[in-house]
Amino acid sequence: MLIQTEATPNPATLKFLPGETVLTSGTRDFATPEEAEASPLASAIFSTGDVVGVFFGSDFISVTAAPSVDWSGLKPQVLGVLLDHFASGAPLFNQASAAGIHVAPADEIGDEGEDEDVVAQIKELIETRVRPAVAQDGGDIVYRGFQKGTVFVALHGACSGCPSSIMTLKNGIETLLKHYVPEVDAVEAV
Repeated sequence: MLIQTEATPNPATLKFLPGETVLTSGTRDFATPEEAEASPLASAIFSTGDVVGVFFGSDFISVTAAPSVDWSGLKPQVLGVLLDHFASGAPLFNQASAAGIHVAPADEIGDEGEDEDVVAQIKELIETRVRPAVAQDGGDIVYRGFQKGTVFVALHGACSGCPSSIMTLKNGIETLLKHYVPEVDAVEAV
């Protein structure tokens, strides 16, 4: 099995491409070893001791190294964990683990009083234009709400904590949404 790697805009995060499906739907972000207990693979990656984040996408795994960790030493360890996992056919999540199912928090910023067509257009643009581009960089973006001209989103994976995420948010995503949806004044990460 050949696992490819790609750099991401976040220098602390590397994207691993196992050449097969990782998740059949959705994404899953593990920010701590405790959260990773739901997944044998995420737990094994965290067990290297130099990892502060693991993110599962449809066909990739993004791994974020701890500050000041050199990828030249960590990359072979993560590749070893990934090869062992995929070669063994082990499950991605522990059986009967409710923690293995990721449900996005219901604490969206209220859309009350906002035009439903505008909200639908914003959601569609995020889903069809923004999410695929963000996934290519090893992350994910999730709509959280629209209120008084401001779109609220959550960034996950390589995008979370990325030094260029503010620029991407303002110069990329905000510009795109303002262009297609004149009611949008700003985009903010929550």
